[in-house]
Amino acid sequence: MSYSTRRQFIAASSASLIGVTTAFPAAAASRRKIDRRIDTAISDLENTSAALANLLDTSAGCLLMPRVRRAGLGFGAAYGEGALLIGRAPVEYYSVAAASFGFQIGIQQYASALFFTSEHSLAKFRRRDGWTIGADIEYTAWDQGDAADIDTNTSSDEVYGVVFSQEGLHIGATLEGSKYSRITR
Repeated sequence: MSYSTRRQFIAASSASLIGVTTAFPAAAASRRKIDRRIDTAISDLENTSAALANLLDTSAGCLLMPRVRRAGLGFGAAYGEGALLIGRAPVEYYSVAAASFGFQIGIQQYASALFFTSEHSLAKFRRRDGWTIGADIEYTAWDQGDAADIDTNTSSDEVYGVVFSQEGLHIGATLEGSKYSRITR
C-alpha cells in the first residue's frame, strides 16, 4: 500500500468511524431491548452449531453483539450494541463501531460473538476499549451467509470470533478496523 493510499484509507476510515459513532448511538437500544436481542441471538447461536453452544457454556466470557448493521460501497461502516456475558448473564454492555475499505457493496445485518476461552483473555479485554484490525472476504445473500464452525485448531485459541444470523445483500473483500467500547445502559 503506497503512502498516499494508506493516508486515504486512514482518513476515510476515521471519517466513517466518526459518522457511525455519532449517527447510530442516537437510536441506542435500552438495556431491556439488548437483553431480548441477546436471548434471541443465543437461540440462533445454539441452532447454528452444537460446538458453538458448548463454547458459550465453557468460555470464561462471551461478547455477544446480537444486531450489527453494516453498509458499504467501497468504504463501509457498521454499528451494533450487545453485552459481555459471564455464563449466560449480561455483566457489561458494549458497542462496536467499524469502518472498512475495499471491494464491497451492500447492506447487511448480522450477529457476532467473541468467545474468551481463558480468564486471562477476558481480563485483558475488560481492562481497555479494544481495537481490532482484520481482513475479510465474505458474502451475504438475503438470509444466507458464509458459515463458520469450530475445529480443533480454533478451539485452543484464547479468543474465538464467529458471525452468524446474516441477513441482507453484501459482498466484499475488505480491510476493516473495529472499536469495542463499554456503554452504560
